[in-house]
Amino acid sequence: MATTPTALRPYKLPKRRHWAVSFALRQPLGAAGLLVILVMAFGGIFAEFVAPYDPLDIDFGAMLAAPSIEHPFGTDAFGRDILSRVIYGARTALTIGFLSSFIGCTLGAAIGIASAFFGGRTDMIVQRFIDVLLSFPIIVLALVVVAMIGRAPLFGIDLNLILAIAIPIMPKVERVVRAAALSIREMAYIDAARAAGFSNARIIFRHMAPNVAAPYLIMLTAYIAQAILLEASLSFLGLGVTEPTAAWGLMLSGNASDFYREAPWMILFPGLAISAAVFAFNLFGDSLRDWLDPKLKA
Repeated sequence: MATTPTALRPYKLPKRRHWAVSFALRQPLGAAGLLVILVMAFGGIFAEFVAPYDPLDIDFGAMLAAPSIEHPFGTDAFGRDILSRVIYGARTALTIGFLSSFIGCTLGAAIGIASAFFGGRTDMIVQRFIDVLLSFPIIVLALVVVAMIGRAPLFGIDLNLILAIAIPIMPKVERVVRAAALSIREMAYIDAARAAGFSNARIIFRHMAPNVAAPYLIMLTAYIAQAILLEASLSFLGLGVTEPTAAWGLMLSGNASDFYREAPWMILFPGLAISAAVFAFNLFGDSLRDWLDPKLKA
């Protein structure tokens, strides 16, 4: 039987891996962080079905109960199951963290692109305002904002708290996006778009914004961790989420600080949840940066 000459055989393109498989193989630590995030998100979304108890149920007969089969994470000073409150707290942390990061990163990216595009006096004024915001530590700026605007709960979510966390994130994102937009502004296709008579809005949204999508996505992911930590800090200080809402930072304050010796599980498990969430998002954000960077791709 005659065989087909090698030169005449059709060339088969190598199969491309799915992006998820490629990410997991190239960034195993980032994939592990993403897995932790997905587990927390699943627990937060389906908390009603996953949590063994209602987080608001009070059982004075089980106050300060040590971890057991009935209460794997123990109970607090009101007899509430800590495991259930940690699971429901994931919903609070991820909701506030994602919305705060999304609002802060989107505002920062929009201001950064516009400032770089218009340049001149507009850029100078905007950058001096950003310098003022950057001069404050992020926790101090969040404290000032939440103290000034107060609280505005809606559907169990404090909108003003989300805004107070988003504002300190915005200037940091603005600086990074502006730096990327300044180089994009000098590209030939931007000059061609101006010569073609395109409006400023079209140039910004159709030609500049898509080219800063990679740093935007990286910062969006990374600042979720910062937002979760800020929410926990503000709740611990009494300026964030309030009782009886289940929140990790709130679980570390109040009675937990009074009973930390005889009931250390009251602060151990919420603290581990905060640490795991922040660590997972940082791992995923760093890995996503490396994966999207063309200089690091093989």
